[in-house]
Amino acid sequence: MTKFIAFLSGLLFSAGLIIGKMSDPQKILAFLDITGNWDPSLFVLMISALCISAVGYLFARQRQHTLLGCTFSIPKNRKIDKPLVIGSILFGIGWGLVGICPGPGLILVGGGFYQGAIFVVAMIVGSFLIGQIRKSR
Repeated sequence: MTKFIAFLSGLLFSAGLIIGKMSDPQKILAFLDITGNWDPSLFVLMISALCISAVGYLFARQRQHTLLGCTFSIPKNRKIDKPLVIGSILFGIGWGLVGICPGPGLILVGGGFYQGAIFVVAMIVGSFLIGQIRKSR
């Protein structure tokens, strides 16, 4: 049952990204182009998602288990360190250059778009490389 609920959650998340146009790289790039032809429509979507997430977070903070009885933990680390800052900068640069982030990248792969495949391969290679760098330290 847990895997089925996870699958349905993934479908719902994907549908939200598609309906909200978050899987359209051109829409994302237009949103990020604040000095040119800015498209603020995704701002409403992001604020809505933030509000819904905040309510969910407040609900989850008071629980020890999920509704299906699975355990979970909310990270307690609030430290802003060098890896977090560098990762955030790299994520922002990548998102700004191509208009794709991990969730929409997977949707694009599923839709047969080569841009999504290139992004997902680059994401996997990047994750592998950072893992190797961390192991060598």
